[in-house]
Amino acid sequence: MRGLRLLCLHGYHGNKQVLRQQMASLFTGLESLVDCVQVDAPSLSAGDFGWWHGDSPGYHEGFRGWQRTRDWLVELFAAEPHFDGVFGFSQGGAMVGLLAGMRAPGGRPTAATPLSFDFAIAVGGFRSRTPDHDRLFAARTGYRLPSLHIMGTSDGIVPAADSRVLAERFESPIILEHPGGHVIPGTPPIRAKVTEFLQEMAERKDSAQFNAQELT
Repeated sequence: MRGLRLLCLHGYHGNKQVLRQQMASLFTGLESLVDCVQVDAPSLSAGDFGWWHGDSPGYHEGFRGWQRTRDWLVELFAAEPHFDGVFGFSQGGAMVGLLAGMRAPGGRPTAATPLSFDFAIAVGGFRSRTPDHDRLFAARTGYRLPSLHIMGTSDGIVPAADSRVLAERFESPIILEHPGGHVIPGTPPIRAKVTEFLQEMAERKDSAQFNAQELT
């Protein structure tokens, strides 16, 4: 079984090192199955933070910095080897929802849908409600992919109800709840479900590559 390559997006005040630590309890031991590629938001190199900023109170309003992030991600996907999936925590989880709206169905990127990946995982994510992002959520075909959504019933930063709103944009989302707060949980039940999901994605990748070879 071939391993998966997973693009991993941090939270609002995070960075790739922080995210790597936050993900450790969930992904340690899965290195042969998935290569987690954590990246810094482009804002960090400019002395800023976050994937975009709100123009008014609340974590889902406003979008200053979004165009910088969008352009950077398009360049990243074009320059890097193929990402099989995307993973995000908190605002990074919200980014997962936005990237799905930029996803090219069938893996053939266009100017409007420049990204290609095959599955999505959001932890403590939420749906951005800025007008500039509504166009992405209207692109329903981009959300027709396997997705896993993890949320804490005690999350006081992004309530589970808000994470469910994001999950509902995806076709047939898998929803996992844990009793904790705004964290990436590494409990045995969550680990087992995430491992099962990733194994299925790896099997799909193997099958797709085998079928492609049969046609050549």
